[in-house]
Amino acid sequence: MPELIPEPRSARFLPDAGACELTDPLLDAGPGTGGTARWLRRELGAATGWELPAPAAGEPSGGRPVIRLALRPEIARTAGAESYELHVTPGSVLLEGGDPAGLFYAAQTLRQLLGARAFRRAPLPGAVWRLPCGDIADGPRFGWRGMMLDVARHFTPKEGVLRHIDLLAAHKLNVLHLHLTDDQGWRIEIKRHPRLTEVGAWRARSRWGHRASPLWNETPHGGFYTQDDIREIVAYAAERHVRVVPEIDVPGHSQAAIAAYPELGNTDVVDTAALEVWDDWGINENVLAPTEAVLRFYEGVFEELLELFPAEVSPFVHVGGDECPKAQWKASAVAQGRIAELGVDGEDGLQSWFIRHFDGWLAERGRRLIGWDEILEGGLAPGAAVSSWRGYAGGIAAAEAGHDVVMCPEQQVYLDHRQADGGDEPMPIGFVRTLEDVYRFEPVPPKLSEEAASRVLGAQANVWTEVMENQSRIDYQVFPRLAAFAEAVWSRLPEPERRDYADFEARMAAHYPRLDALGVDYRAPGGPLPWQRRPGVLGRPIEGAPPNV
Repeated sequence: MPELIPEPRSARFLPDAGACELTDPLLDAGPGTGGTARWLRRELGAATGWELPAPAAGEPSGGRPVIRLALRPEIARTAGAESYELHVTPGSVLLEGGDPAGLFYAAQTLRQLLGARAFRRAPLPGAVWRLPCGDIADGPRFGWRGMMLDVARHFTPKEGVLRHIDLLAAHKLNVLHLHLTDDQGWRIEIKRHPRLTEVGAWRARSRWGHRASPLWNETPHGGFYTQDDIREIVAYAAERHVRVVPEIDVPGHSQAAIAAYPELGNTDVVDTAALEVWDDWGINENVLAPTEAVLRFYEGVFEELLELFPAEVSPFVHVGGDECPKAQWKASAVAQGRIAELGVDGEDGLQSWFIRHFDGWLAERGRRLIGWDEILEGGLAPGAAVSSWRGYAGGIAAAEAGHDVVMCPEQQVYLDHRQADGGDEPMPIGFVRTLEDVYRFEPVPPKLSEEAASRVLGAQANVWTEVMENQSRIDYQVFPRLAAFAEAVWSRLPEPERRDYADFEARMAAHYPRLDALGVDYRAPGGPLPWQRRPGVLGRPIEGAPPNV
C-alpha cells in the first residue's frame, strides 16, 4: 500500500507489476477536466519542470508517457460525490473522477504518489519521477470536511488564507470556515459601514498568552480583507473545490462592531461611545442591542456578504450565536420592552428571536443559516444547521430534531488545545489532544438513531487564535493533527478503538517530508523545536481526559 494520507478506500499495487516512469509526460485532458489540468500544469509543472503539453490530435505519443484526465459520472453514481479512480500502467496514468471534485482529489493522490519532491515549487536536480503500477478507488465518507480559522483574534493576511486553502486541498478537505468578526477585530470590508474596518479592524494591544497571563504585546494589531480580497479567496478556493463559509458573529462577540458604531450597543446601560476594540480574550459583556435599527444594520452587512460569497460556492452563512451574556439586556429598559413586545421567554428568548430573524432573512435569499449549538435554545427553522462545539450533545439534539449538523466538539477537535503534557508546549490551552487522539475522533456518536446519523454532514477542526499570533504558531497547532483529522473524516475507518494508529503513524513518516516541502512549521513527533516554544507565557491547561459530553 502506498503511504497515502488520507487512506484510500481501496488500493491494489502488486510488487511485480512494474513501474511507470514519467519522463516529460503528455497531459491528455478530456472534456470538463480543464480545472484539474490547469492545477497539474501549475503545481506539478513547478515541482518537476514538466510542461505537460497536450498530445497532438490523431498522433501517437511517440513513446512518451501520458497522464490522462477523464470525468466518468458512473463513479459518482456508484461510489458517491467526490469519488475517483486512479490507474497506473507502465506507459500511462489515468485519473477518472465521478465529478470535477473527484478528479481533483485524484490529482492530489497522484502528487502524493510522486513523493515529497512533488510538493516543491521548483525542480531538484537529478529527480526521477516513477510511480508504482496499480489501482486506487477512493471517495469520502462525509461531504463536510472542514477547518475553521479564526482571523478575528489574530489576523491572517490574504496570502496566508490562500496558503491554508492549498493545505486543506492537499488533505482532501473541502470547507474553510472563516471566523471574520469578534470583540477583538472586524476583518471584512463593508462599504456601507466603513467604520467597521476603519475602527473595528484595529486594536491598540493584545494579551500575550491566556487571559490569566499578566503579559501584554503592546504592538497595535489589525487588518482586514477588502471585498476584492474576499472575491479572490472565494474564487481561489472554488478552483480547489473548497467552500468558504463566512461567519459574522451576532448578537454576542460584537465589541469591535460596537466600538465602530456605538449605537449598535445597549446605550441605555453602557457608555458605548467609550468602548474600543477589545484587547483581551474571553467572553465579553458588550452585546448588540435587540432593536430594529440593529437588525437593519446587520441586514446591510449580510447583503454585501452574500454578493461576495455566491450561493453556488457558499450556500451556508454562519451567524455565530454563541456565548452571549445577558446582563446588559437584563438591565436595559429597551431590551425589557422588546421582550414584552415580542412576548418571548426572557433574555434567552430574545437571543433566539435575533437568530430566527436572520434564519428567515437568509432563507428568503436562498441561503442556509448555520450557527454554534447555542442557537438550538428557543428553536430553529427547519433549514438551519448547527455547529456542535460544546460537545456532542448539541449535535445529537439537533440531528434528532431534524437539523443538519457539523460536529466540532471542543474536547476532541479544537486544535488550539495542547498537543502534549509538560512545560515545553507553547502557551498550553485546554486538554491534551495528541495526534492519536485526533486520529480516533468519530463524528457520529453511536447513540444517534440511523435517521439522525444521516443528518451529520461531517465535521470540522476549529482553530481559535488567541494564543496564535502568526502563521508559524498556527502551523504548529494545526499540523500534523489536521492530517489525522482529514483521515478521520475522509476514510471509512473502523470504530475508534479498533483503528490502526500504528499504520497511520508509519504513513505519517512519509507525510512529514511533504509538509516540509510545503514549508509547514508543524510540531515534530519529538516535541517543539526551540523557536516554537514560548517559555514563561501562561496558558490554561486542563488536566485529565476530556469529558465525552
